[in-house]
Amino acid sequence: MSSPSSTQSPPKLAAWIAATRPRVFVASFVPMGLAGVVALRDGVFQPVMFLLALLGVMALQTAANLINEYADHRRGADELKQAGQSMTLKNRLLSAQEILYGAVASLLVGVTIGLFLLWQSGPALWWIGIGGVLVAITYTAGPFPLAYHGLGEVAAGIFMGPMIVLGAYYVMDSSISAERGVELALLSFPIMFTTAAILHANNLRDLEADRAANKRTLAVIFGRQVARLEYKVLLGVSYLSQVILILIGWYPWTTALSLLTIPQALRLVRVFDEQTDPLVLHLAQGATAQLHGKLGLGIVVGWLLTLLIQTIF
Repeated sequence: MSSPSSTQSPPKLAAWIAATRPRVFVASFVPMGLAGVVALRDGVFQPVMFLLALLGVMALQTAANLINEYADHRRGADELKQAGQSMTLKNRLLSAQEILYGAVASLLVGVTIGLFLLWQSGPALWWIGIGGVLVAITYTAGPFPLAYHGLGEVAAGIFMGPMIVLGAYYVMDSSISAERGVELALLSFPIMFTTAAILHANNLRDLEADRAANKRTLAVIFGRQVARLEYKVLLGVSYLSQVILILIGWYPWTTALSLLTIPQALRLVRVFDEQTDPLVLHLAQGATAQLHGKLGLGIVVGWLLTLLIQTIF
């Protein structure tokens, strides 16, 4: 017969899954999907290189999530939190040493894949890779943790948007021109802003706990009212940039499928405007990640429909 403690404790595997925060892996899938569909349009799509890049990005995101868990715990930033992506250390589901070892292992996997892709493609990937590793480590760790100085949304938006799209496309076509690089960066704007919205929703949820721990996110620095406005702006600019890209012909008209997510975005805005309960906002933060995924899926599926129509006709 098992002891009460063993029956009440979740399995180790479940704790590790919670610690890696799988529901926010959509932040990796969406920019990779955009890079893949643009490469397919340009006739340079390479499935093996694409899958390796996806695994590398997911490994770095896992490392960032685990480092975040470890660093927040060490700094005491999770002590007052009532809800979070995993809180495996606060709830004593895993030890700090286990989380640290998991972070190092994930980082090594990401770096190893990155070095192989660098060898297969070209030197420009070196700078994108270094940037990704640095953001993964310094997001909540190091002498100047980005998330503790109001730079979390900026870092996540740039590196989980334009940088991933550029890097993933580059490993499939290292002859990419500077003009195409600028185009790819601009094409990623809609997903860049919703990625930042995921992080900002997280900071709105944790505003009081972060303030008590002196974690100076933008929500803490400017207060809840301005933070609510920022959430609206991030979502609004995401849709506006997509409409502009469609109108100027850089996105096919079929990508307007993603605009069907606007009602969900409006519902989330109302939740963040009306609620302060961290448990309610935790659900809304997860729904923001889902919104990002649905928006990205609409863009990718819409683009694929255009490619299919062009192939048939």
